[in-house]
Amino acid sequence: MITDPTFYILAAIAVIIVGLSKSGFGSGIGVLGVPLMALVIPPAQAAAIMLPLLCVMDIFNVFHYRSRFDRTNLIILIPAALVGILLGTFTFRYLTDDHIRILLGVISILFVVNFFVGRRNGGKKRGPDRVKGSIWGAIAGFTSFGVHAGGPPVNIYLLPQKLDKTIFVGTTVIFFTIVNYVKLIPYAYLGQLSGDNLLTSLILAPLVPLGFWIGIKLHDRVNETLFYNLAYFFLLITGAKLLYEGLKGFWL
Repeated sequence: MITDPTFYILAAIAVIIVGLSKSGFGSGIGVLGVPLMALVIPPAQAAAIMLPLLCVMDIFNVFHYRSRFDRTNLIILIPAALVGILLGTFTFRYLTDDHIRILLGVISILFVVNFFVGRRNGGKKRGPDRVKGSIWGAIAGFTSFGVHAGGPPVNIYLLPQKLDKTIFVGTTVIFFTIVNYVKLIPYAYLGQLSGDNLLTSLILAPLVPLGFWIGIKLHDRVNETLFYNLAYFFLLITGAKLLYEGLKGFWL
């Protein structure tokens, strides 16, 4: 079992941030969770510890958003995501911790860039698209399987549709609930859900309802622009550090 106090400090922050994101406050910044934990432990282990916590969070989320989602987009995204998860399962053995750090670093940086560029360019409202949705859904399934970073691809697909805020959050909630529970099967098959990892998840579990509760309370009370700016700034710094560490380990 992990005994490093630094890990538990970062993990506590990560779990609360992911809980805030999943509750609909600062949607998208949950991608910061695994990178934070990966600063002190291998990324694959960080993802394994986070998955049971995500599944618990999903129970709260589904109850809250159970009747508010876009069915058409889910029909497009979910089958593609399952293909991405399958691809992630078969390539897992070939990805080292440095490969995952590089992947996670690139995703984090691109997500920050996409956020600020998209905010400046309002763009024309779009509808569901089977081709684009299948592509981004498959990418989301793959990146979600590896490092629980499926949010950026899904956001890139859904945000241009300018859905109602609640419908947007509810659609991502249902999507990732299905994806996360499906991921339990390959994670168990690959030995990621070890006793030590599950015990660490159990220790962190009390923070799950706390993060969700804070997110719900802050949803309409805090300046979300400031929250987003700070969250994405730290995500950029974290992503850059992971990319640097991955490239250093890969080439040296």
